[in-house]
Amino acid sequence: MACASPPAAPARLFVIDDAGDSVRMGEPARRVVSLSPATTELVFALGAGARLVGRTRWCDYPEAVRNIPDVGDGIPPNLEAVLARRPDLILLYRSAQNSDAARRFGEAGIAVLQLDFNRLDDVPRLARLLAPLLGVPAAGDSLARAFEAELAAASVAPDSACASGRRGCPSVLLLAWDQPPIAIGAGSFQSEVLERAGARNLFADLTVPSATVSIEAIAARNPDLVLVGDSALPAIARRPEWRVVPAVREGRFLRFGPAAFGRASPRAPEVIRALRAALAGSQ
Repeated sequence: MACASPPAAPARLFVIDDAGDSVRMGEPARRVVSLSPATTELVFALGAGARLVGRTRWCDYPEAVRNIPDVGDGIPPNLEAVLARRPDLILLYRSAQNSDAARRFGEAGIAVLQLDFNRLDDVPRLARLLAPLLGVPAAGDSLARAFEAELAAASVAPDSACASGRRGCPSVLLLAWDQPPIAIGAGSFQSEVLERAGARNLFADLTVPSATVSIEAIAARNPDLVLVGDSALPAIARRPEWRVVPAVREGRFLRFGPAAFGRASPRAPEVIRALRAALAGSQ
């Protein structure tokens, strides 16, 4: 009589990711591929950077990330390059463009987490979610508590100036793209960072992370400042159609371009402090 195979070991680790999928692992991950700069930063912040065996070309922090093999883009990922790293856990940004990749990685027997990084409170939430899967459960709660305390300390207290939109709280256009104009809305962590730094998002009434708007709508709202990401003269300053916006016509640009402003990461308190200084220098 043939011997029966022993039953498979039960999964000791279980989480539900932001796509609503159940993810089970028998033991903490040893080989992790992170396909988002925000998750890569978080893995390092949790003290588990040594477990990373792959990252995207856009992962640039901390400096040690440059020693990790580059597997290309994260949306959508290069399936062959990721699989070649033999991961037992893949961290994906939750996006319709990544849904097929998530399915194919799962079919290959690899644990996949699809994660949202759209709000600042995603940082402590995902720290607590990821830490047990990386074998550092205590680090998740520790990082989450420290982040929440640092975020509160870095933030400007809400006041009546911002509530009323008076000059003491400048309105700022957060422009994600200019052709067509795409504005950052209240659904984005960048809007949170701006408000915590003591300014008002011109399109805070948009509940989504971003949306297409018209130049006429921007002109009607008349922002005090337009945030741009570098020291060069922005392209909109040279386009005649944008001259209907007084802030553009008068060159009222707030130059603020750290890469950390483009991701919800453990460095958010540092970004808020830097933006507070930039706002103070613009007045």
